[in-house]
Amino acid sequence: MIHIEKVMNKHELQTFIAFPSSLYQDDLNWIPPLFIERNEHLSAKNPGTEHIIWQAWVAKKAGRVVGRITAQIDTLHRERYGEETGHFGMIDAIDDFDVFAALFAAAEAWLESQGARNITGPFSLNINQESGLLIEGFDTPPSAMMPHGKPWYALHIEQLGYRKGIDLLAWWMQRTDLTFSPALKKLMDQVRKKVTIRCINRQRFAEEMQILREIFNSGWQHNWGFVPFTEHEFATMGDQLKYLVPDDMIYIAEIDSAPCAFIVGLPNINEAIADLNGSLFPFGWAKLLWRLKVSGVRTARVPLMGVREEYQFSRIGPVIALLLIEALRDPFARRKIDALEMSWILETNAGMNNMLERIGAEPYKRYRLYEKRL
Repeated sequence: MIHIEKVMNKHELQTFIAFPSSLYQDDLNWIPPLFIERNEHLSAKNPGTEHIIWQAWVAKKAGRVVGRITAQIDTLHRERYGEETGHFGMIDAIDDFDVFAALFAAAEAWLESQGARNITGPFSLNINQESGLLIEGFDTPPSAMMPHGKPWYALHIEQLGYRKGIDLLAWWMQRTDLTFSPALKKLMDQVRKKVTIRCINRQRFAEEMQILREIFNSGWQHNWGFVPFTEHEFATMGDQLKYLVPDDMIYIAEIDSAPCAFIVGLPNINEAIADLNGSLFPFGWAKLLWRLKVSGVRTARVPLMGVREEYQFSRIGPVIALLLIEALRDPFARRKIDALEMSWILETNAGMNNMLERIGAEPYKRYRLYEKRL
């Protein structure tokens, strides 16, 4: 008998957060997230939840937790698209179709009570956070702020009538394999004369974060499922990045002194927390700081990148993106960062995907967003 229980208090939320640690305990590629970070992520203090109404559930069988799920309404998504769409997320469960069916039945019923007629996901909790269900690439660990999963998830979800909405790609490249063909180099040299690439100014950090937000919202606004970052969301994210990302791993491109594009290179925190088992106490803080500041990590991820809309379909737009990627090469070399993940990229973004392939990157993980009519 499967019992579905609403998460109603802090104690039950801890059970919800802790469940993946038992589910993935034998998965060598599982990176336990920090409990403190997961609690903050689901806290009302997280600005990302200011425009989200959500509910969580756990599934129990013989008194043991065997699955979890969330359902959520993103009011910004509704305002932008004017459609009756709700989302699901944070789906984890044992290999049992009945468990998946019971969890999704609870999520779908709640969304219908909120006026939803369509459901999309998974999002944790919206598209600007962890997105997609891993369907390829189970043999490597996830990079920072990217989801992991089990091979049976897609099978059971599709049996419930969910169909592909769109796929997201993660590209992997070795720093030493980053190559530019003579034709690309010629283009880059031409555009370099018109573009200034600079590091972020730490003395104007808050202002710089808003510049990045404006570029991101401009460049991504026509992408599938786009929801704009709010000022509060981006400012809070900036406060977090301030302590994790060196100044020379955030670059802004300018044309005639006007910001037109940016890139953020994030040291792969997952590499530093892999053996902490989700806890910073009693010695986790010291280990994390040592690994990030002293011994270093060997991989990084680009979680944020954007080119203003007016340059995206111009001749120089893709070249500006190349110049920003190139700018990360030297700071990566100084820190002995050997490899980089670019994620996520919509499968429909042919320009970016073709460019990454041309400079030596390989698509090594694929995530799927599903849709269903309720």
